[in-house]
Amino acid sequence: MAIAIRPDGRGLPRGSGDAVTGQVIYAAKCAACHGVTGREGSSPRLVGDTGKTIGNYWPYATTVFDYIRRAMPLNAPGSLSNDEVYSLTAYLLSANRVITEKTMLDSARLAAVRMPARNLFVNDRGR
Repeated sequence: MAIAIRPDGRGLPRGSGDAVTGQVIYAAKCAACHGVTGREGSSPRLVGDTGKTIGNYWPYATTVFDYIRRAMPLNAPGSLSNDEVYSLTAYLLSANRVITEKTMLDSARLAAVRMPARNLFVNDRGR
């Protein structure tokens, strides 16, 4: 099974999720490290307008999905279902005001999300 997910969305699995469901999953599986709102905790900040957070640093929404799917939660990486990862991604994008709380994410909708920091990154292919 291929697990690589490209910035354009190729490789995204079937499934879907929304921010409301993602908030419940976040509280159960993420808040212990990242804080109740994603702005506090012992691990990197996920939400906010300053610092390197999802909303102001990550260039692709598909990369958020890919990272959560591969590496989270820290005590059980790779244990989340595709629907849980879509829901967590929706919650974090919503908390960073990239999408609305009512946006349902699936492979097509996630690939279409335009991140605010996308134009700040320079493609370094060929170096």
